[in-house]
Formats: sequence, C-alpha cells, structure tokens
Amino acid sequence: MISKAIRLARVGSRSELAAAALMGLGYPCVMLAALVPSIWLFAIAGAVTYAADWYLHQKGSYLVNRLSKVRVGLPIRFLLRQLLLVLLLAREGLAETPLFYTAIAGFLIFYGLQAPHGALATLIRLRRTMPVVTRNVDLGTVRIPDAPPKALLRRSGEKMLHLDIPAMAGVLIAAVSGKDAIGYAGVAATLLLGVLYTAALAPYLRRHRRVPGAAAVLKAVSAWLLEYRPTVVLYFSGSDESAYQINMWLDTMEQVDGRPLILMRERSLVSKLNVTAVPVICVPGGTHLMNLDLSTVRVALYPANVGKNIHLLRVPTMKHVFIGHGDSDKLASVNPFSKVYDEVWTAGRAGRDRYALADVGVRDEDIVEVGRPQLAPIQSWTGAARNPIPTVLYAPTWEGWDDNPGNTSLLLAGENIVRRLLEAEKPVRVVYKPHPFTGIRNKKARAVHERITAMVRAAAVERATDPRWTAQGAAATSEHAAAQADLTRVAAELNSLAKPGRAGGDESEVSRVSLADPVRLEAIKRLRTEWNDAYWRSFGWWEHRVVTGSEPKLYDCFNEADAMVSDISSVVSDFMASGKPYAVTDSAALGIDEFKRQNTAARAAVILSNSAEELNELLDAVTSPEFDLLAGARQELKEYLLGPDHPTSMQRFNSALRTLQAGAEARNLGVEQRIGGQLLGELDRESDSDSESVDTEASEASVAR
Repeated sequence: MISKAIRLARVGSRSELAAAALMGLGYPCVMLAALVPSIWLFAIAGAVTYAADWYLHQKGSYLVNRLSKVRVGLPIRFLLRQLLLVLLLAREGLAETPLFYTAIAGFLIFYGLQAPHGALATLIRLRRTMPVVTRNVDLGTVRIPDAPPKALLRRSGEKMLHLDIPAMAGVLIAAVSGKDAIGYAGVAATLLLGVLYTAALAPYLRRHRRVPGAAAVLKAVSAWLLEYRPTVVLYFSGSDESAYQINMWLDTMEQVDGRPLILMRERSLVSKLNVTAVPVICVPGGTHLMNLDLSTVRVALYPANVGKNIHLLRVPTMKHVFIGHGDSDKLASVNPFSKVYDEVWTAGRAGRDRYALADVGVRDEDIVEVGRPQLAPIQSWTGAARNPIPTVLYAPTWEGWDDNPGNTSLLLAGENIVRRLLEAEKPVRVVYKPHPFTGIRNKKARAVHERITAMVRAAAVERATDPRWTAQGAAATSEHAAAQADLTRVAAELNSLAKPGRAGGDESEVSRVSLADPVRLEAIKRLRTEWNDAYWRSFGWWEHRVVTGSEPKLYDCFNEADAMVSDISSVVSDFMASGKPYAVTDSAALGIDEFKRQNTAARAAVILSNSAEELNELLDAVTSPEFDLLAGARQELKEYLLGPDHPTSMQRFNSALRTLQAGAEARNLGVEQRIGGQLLGELDRESDSDSESVDTEASEASVAR
C-alpha cells in the first residue's frame, strides 16, 4: 500500500511521502487558519509547509517538478502563503493598521526583487556555459575564471524565496504581541537580505569573471585538436541512464592503437563518466560538432544506435564502426540501422550469424569478429565454489520498450526465482543486481523489483539470527569491522581524488582543471580495487545482498558468484567468459527447444520456466561437479559467442582498428588523386581551348593581311 502511494505521489521514499503529505495538508490548514482566524494554527501550519517544501527540494523529489507543471510551482506556493498572511491580518481586524500596509508593501517589493535576482542568476549561468565540456583537454589559451561560490547559484531561486521568513515571522509576532516594530523589522530584514543577495550576484557579470564567448572556446578546441591529431573516436549520445554503455568502453579506449578521443553529446552524461586518461570533448550543438576539425580521425566507433549519430556519420574521411554495448540475442543486436556503418564489429561468430539470419541489410563481408575486450577482468571458474556455500547472482535485464514477456524474467518469474533460491534445501547466498533501467518504463517492474529487494533483505536479517550462521558471524565480527573501516577510508580517498580542483566548481571550471594526471588515475584504479575487495569482506559469505548503483560493478559480482540466473541479454554472453554454470528464464514460455533455437546464449544454460522449479539443476551443478552436465557445452558456446582466447580480444580489436585505418587512408588518398586528376584534366582542357583561340586569332590576322 505504501509502495503504491509512493508511486502515485511521484516521490522516492517513505520520508518523501510523509513530507508530501504534510505539505498537502499544511496549505489547507494555513488557509483555514487565515479564515478562522487563528494566528497560532497559521504559524504551526506555515512552518510545516516551509519544512516539507525544503525537504522535498533537498531530496530532488520528482513531485516538486510535477507541481510546477500544474501551475503550483515554488513561487506560487510562497506567494499563496504571503497572501494568506494578509488575509489573516484582515480577519484579525488589522486591515486599517500601518502593519497591514507595511506587510503588503513589503511583500510586493520583495516579489519585485525576484525578477532582477532571477535575471542575474540566469545570465551568470549562461555567460559561464561553454559550447563544449572537456576532460583531459588543455584549453590553456582560453581564460576560464573560477566559478561563483556554489552557495550563490545552487538553487538560488529557492533560497531567494525563503528570505521571506523574517517578514512572515515578524508580522505574525507583531500581530500576537501588538508590537508593530517587530513586524517592521522583519519586513525590513527580508528586503535588505533580498537586495544584498541580488547585489552579491552582480560582480560575476563583469567581463573578467565571465567565460569567453563560443567562438574563442571553439577556436581553442580546434587548436588543441590540430596539435593532438586524434586518429580514433568513440562517439556517444544517450540518456542519463545509458552512461554504462560508454563507461564499459573506457578501459578499451585507453589501450587502442593510435590517439583516441571520446566525443559526447549530452552535458549531463559527462559527470557520469568514469575517470579515464582519454581526452573527452562533449559538444551538445550539432553545428559546433560539424565544424570541429576532425580531419585526422580515421575511425569512429559507435556503442549505440541513436539519431545524433548522423552528425558524425556524415563525415566521409573516416570509417564508421558499430561496436555496440553488449552481445545478446535481443533484436537490438540486429538493428537494421546498423547497415549505415562501414563495418559492424561483433564478439564472435554468433554475432555474424545473427545478422545473416535477420537479413537486415548488413553484409557478411562488413562484419568483423573482435571479441569483447571489456571481459578481461572476469575470472575463470575453478570448478568449485569460492566459499563453503555457493553464491548465486540474480541479474535480470530490464523490461524493454515494448511489452514482450520475453524481455525480462522479473515480471513473471522474478519473485519465484528469488524465493526458491532463498528457500533452497542446500543453502546458497543470493546476490541480487537489477539492470539500471529497471522500472523506468513499466511501473509493475519497479514494484516487483521493490518486493524482491524487500525479500532479499528480510532473508538476510533472518539468516543473521539463524543458529547455523550466528557462530560464523560472531567469529568474523572483527574482520567485518576492519573491512568497513577500510571501505570508509578508501571511499574518503576516492572522494578526494574523484574531481580535480576545488569543490563547488561548475562544468567550465572543471573543464579547465580536468587534465590528464597519470599518478592520480593510477591511484584511483588502485583504490577502486581496494574498495571492491573491502566491500566483499565487509559482510559474511553467507549473507544475502542487494547490489544497486555503479559499485560494485557487474563483473565484480560475476567474480564473486559461482552461478548466475539471468535473461536473454549481453549479461549472459559476458558471464560466459567465466565458464560458470548459469540459468536463463524462458519468460515467454516458448518451450526449451524453441527457446534454445531462438536464443544462442541459452544453448548451454539450465532453462527455467516462470515457476523456476528447474533451479535445482543449476544448484546441483554448482555444488557437485559430477552433476554439471553442461560444462563442455559452455566451453564450446563461449568460443562461438565471444571468439577464441588467443589472440586476446584486445589484440584482435587493435588489429581490426589498424586495418580499417589503412582502409580510410587508402580511400582518402584515392579521392585526392581522383580530384587532382579531374582538376588537371580541366586545366588541360582550358589550356587546349586557349591554344585553339590563339591559333584562330593568328589565322584570322593572316587572312586580313
């Protein structure tokens, strides 16, 4: 019931729901207090609305955004409170007093101050917005001043509105006590604070505190590109939730042959980018992107099929390659849009065969098998569980953009899978890691996710009191405490290294200071390894766990798990690199034979129905190697899906890159020669024409003589 109320109210937690309820009840109570009238009820209800509003803004509640859409935005809510205070004064018989007119005049002037304050804040943000956002790019030729203090601009409109509190409080106290001077002082304080806040912003519009114009910044970027001379570009555009699609390629880009560059299109995604040594340029404007000097780039790599790809696909001097963000049997893996690229790189033979079967226009000669370089961190299975009881990872994919029941096991089978794992006769540890997109389109998927999360956490609490595990827990208390201390220490060190420069800098200032620092990057990688190790040591190997967010990463969960349950997605193909047993759910109830025929990655899996009653086959394979009847099939399927182990995937990736770079060079040289030959021919024709003209003139002159 509470979960449903949270969804309906568009809030993210029980505390936000409580704040929304208090705010919803508070305003009618303020109105009632003004009409009755009751100064004390007005003061209490008003304070509740202030506090609830502030809390919802602090949490970034979606409800606040929705209220603005229905014309009950923050300024309206503040103005309503002020008008109701004026009504309260009138109902208290103070309508003809100086206090009444002072309050009205004060609120009108204060409301008038909102315009210059809002205009200044908006102008400062606009004047500090560069046409690009960069990382590891030296724009030293452009003077980028420090950003204004964060306290001045962050949620500035909300802060300005809250300056009415002295006036509201002063007028209420004056109405109760009869001391009008307190009301005058409150109104004066509100106006003075409003003027001071507005005045504090004005200096940041001065020229030496503004970022140079777009032309100067783009000129500096072009100069840097001319000096760096990038040869291969990773191009990405997408929603905030899709950041994982580019993050998975960062380590690979650091190892490619040549001079790599990352081109992005959305500003909001830059802050979600993991730390990398590769130069990053985010260019939101299509015109700006098309005017960048990318003449040295020979290969462009695309992890996603999105509309904005056309802005780079139009460049003929580079070869364009779709590399995707995973390898699976989903329809997205054979998108007909893929035929616009010069080549499509797949992990193994399976990717090539998918395109052949789909017949969407991608030619077989344009497909190159390069493996999956990202899978290098995945550890191979030793044939035995890491701990006294096996760990089973449940990593369902999301619901997808359509309502195909085969997209995810979460809706029809998720709770059955988790329940059977938690209640297994031979105990296992459950690690639940949902897809980052879970619930963004289907509310039912979000609800199931929340129920599964509750199930796993409740089972973890119950296991902590189970006599089978209490002794283990007591013995490991000091070890877990030490690991928690390590987590806290490492997290603090990572936070200090995460963003260069001072705290509170805006994206322009961060672009200035975010230069490649090999020592810092190496320290961050080392600390992340330490963090991951400490995380798994911070709780018992018997304790169930829900893992959300970016850390620990999916591949870290692979290494900790002894088996996995998932759906048809790239997660299954990636897990194949470990060689461990896995199960896949036939959510659409196709039947085992048809399901395996349609989905290559399921051919070496235990196939689950929506009841998940087949899970014992997976658990037997993990606990007793002699029951692992699919071990040989998994090895064969691994090579079919991901390619051979030797040469390594990174070696094959670089080999394909070099080949395509050579092809781009040959193409460009041929075009130059053809254009040169055409121009030479035109010049020859013009020369012949001139000669004929001279001969004709000479002949005519001879006849005349």
